[in-house]
Amino acid sequence: MKTPFTPEQFFEVLKNYNEAAFPMQFILYMLSVIAIYLVINPMPGSNKIINSILSFFWFWMGIVYHLTYFAVINKAAYLFGGLFIFQGLLFLYLGVFKTKIRYQFHYDKYGVTGISLVLFSLIGYPLAGYFLGHTYPASPTFGLPCPTTIFTFGLLLQTIRKIPVLIPVVPLLWSIIGFTAAFRFGIIEDTGLLISGIITLALLLFRNRFLPGKAVPHLR
Repeated sequence: MKTPFTPEQFFEVLKNYNEAAFPMQFILYMLSVIAIYLVINPMPGSNKIINSILSFFWFWMGIVYHLTYFAVINKAAYLFGGLFIFQGLLFLYLGVFKTKIRYQFHYDKYGVTGISLVLFSLIGYPLAGYFLGHTYPASPTFGLPCPTTIFTFGLLLQTIRKIPVLIPVVPLLWSIIGFTAAFRFGIIEDTGLLISGIITLALLLFRNRFLPGKAVPHLR
């Protein structure tokens, strides 16, 4: 399917966003570091903080990127923005208010894979983009949908209980939509978006052989 905008228009949107948002990119990075620290070193209230951070990320992407910038060249961004805002509400309601999403790093295939995805989203993704010729400000920075969705996958693999079924739906949908569109424009690093979605889905489905809400046995 042909995209309703050119590669030049797409990269111009990234440039406009990054220049207008600066220095918000640093704040988003700092929030991600706080979330990682709390996953590795959980403390009272850490789950609410992590879910609040994830909720903020998805609100930011939905409202600021999709509705404010991407919608200028693609009217489908209104739909995407609505889905991202919905995802933010899910993290807020189910994660912060209901505390049904809990995190703790664990040395197994879930935890190690999750941390690997987190590190890729924060370090590997921008480095890959740089070496592929996508230089700032016309490049996808953390806080934009593709790297931040990979980060979300990484944290979901750190959960210690079966998560509500709605939580991974929008990230998984975006791993397909975002990859399909962006890959056409030579953003090869977004291959990691699709791969991370497939890996996360497979691991979550495998883990869900346990009863709903029941702690994973080896994490007790």
